[in-house]
Amino acid sequence: MDFSFTDEQNMLRDSVAKMMDKVATPEYIRRLEKEQAYPDEVYQAWVDMGLLSMPFPEEYQGLGGNAIDMVIIAEELGKRSFDFFQAYGGSVFCGLNVVKFGTPEQRAHWIPKLLSGEIKMSISMSEPDAGSDIGAMRTTAKRDGEHWVINGQKLWATGAGATNNVINLYVKTDTSVHYRKGMSLLLVDKDTPGIKMRKLELLGRRCVGTYEIFFDNVRVPFDRLVGGENRGWDVVMNGLQIERLTATAGYCGAAQAVVDLALQYAKDRKQFGRPIGTFQAIGHMLADMATEVEAARTLMLRAAWMVSAGRDALKEISMAKLYSSETFAKVANQGMQVMGGYGYNMEFDMQRLFRDSRVTTVAAGSSQMQRNLIANLMGLKVQ
Repeated sequence: MDFSFTDEQNMLRDSVAKMMDKVATPEYIRRLEKEQAYPDEVYQAWVDMGLLSMPFPEEYQGLGGNAIDMVIIAEELGKRSFDFFQAYGGSVFCGLNVVKFGTPEQRAHWIPKLLSGEIKMSISMSEPDAGSDIGAMRTTAKRDGEHWVINGQKLWATGAGATNNVINLYVKTDTSVHYRKGMSLLLVDKDTPGIKMRKLELLGRRCVGTYEIFFDNVRVPFDRLVGGENRGWDVVMNGLQIERLTATAGYCGAAQAVVDLALQYAKDRKQFGRPIGTFQAIGHMLADMATEVEAARTLMLRAAWMVSAGRDALKEISMAKLYSSETFAKVANQGMQVMGGYGYNMEFDMQRLFRDSRVTTVAAGSSQMQRNLIANLMGLKVQ
């Protein structure tokens, strides 16, 4: 099993790293987080570089990249800010669902706008009483002539408030059947009359923004339905593996950023006449941190290799997601310890990594749900 990259993939990694170093400087990231502002400049740089086009088929002006190309991008974005990666991932994965399940007319309309940066896309599925339990969804859409009329509430909608965003909204279109047979996907412009948004004040990930959304008799044309009426479950399940895989790569990149920051501090910071990294207590902590991040990255790359080879990798992706998210949270906590008071100081970046890491074991499928899924894939009927 060879995890080495091709020459083109090494060039991709280097190019993304250089671009992010130029645009997403530490000063830029700190300013945006303080202002809780969307990273528009970074997003435009992704568009200009063609990163949004990477996984799309060539027939839609995409680059035809595979899962390994995607994790390379995600890891480099995550090294600078996992929050920023959320903006990239939201648009890409929603767009891929349009490619897979949209009509020819929908693909021709939406994909060029997305890849050119004219629009962004975000997903909205969770509700106050429907997180891991998607069957508890209450937001509905009812047919009224040539329109759908949407009523309900969504929560934890990352990126929903971005300029020119199109919400990929999952709703109940048939409340009389099991949710797997009565859910649909609608594309809804975020400025549609009847929509009200409230940006949530979160501990971390403050730039891209996470929103609560209220829908009050929101009307959208019938042709905003993607994948067919009551076929939303198929759309959700289709994109699950690649979405979680790339998020996992983002965790790995962010965790590596923690190790790099803590290691440099341990080399520079002197106490009792020598760098603190030369004390065994600190040196061993950093060795463990580096080892665990590399183990997480290996799990992620193996899963990416399986997906790129066309193999079902649900168990491997779930293992990688579980381990990588928990590793990010663990090493961020240890990085705070290495840096001491400087880590706790808002003028330094470790505290941001620490805050951003905490939600990764909850979002995109909690650690508990991942363990349930892994156990069930092992043949155990865990409930």
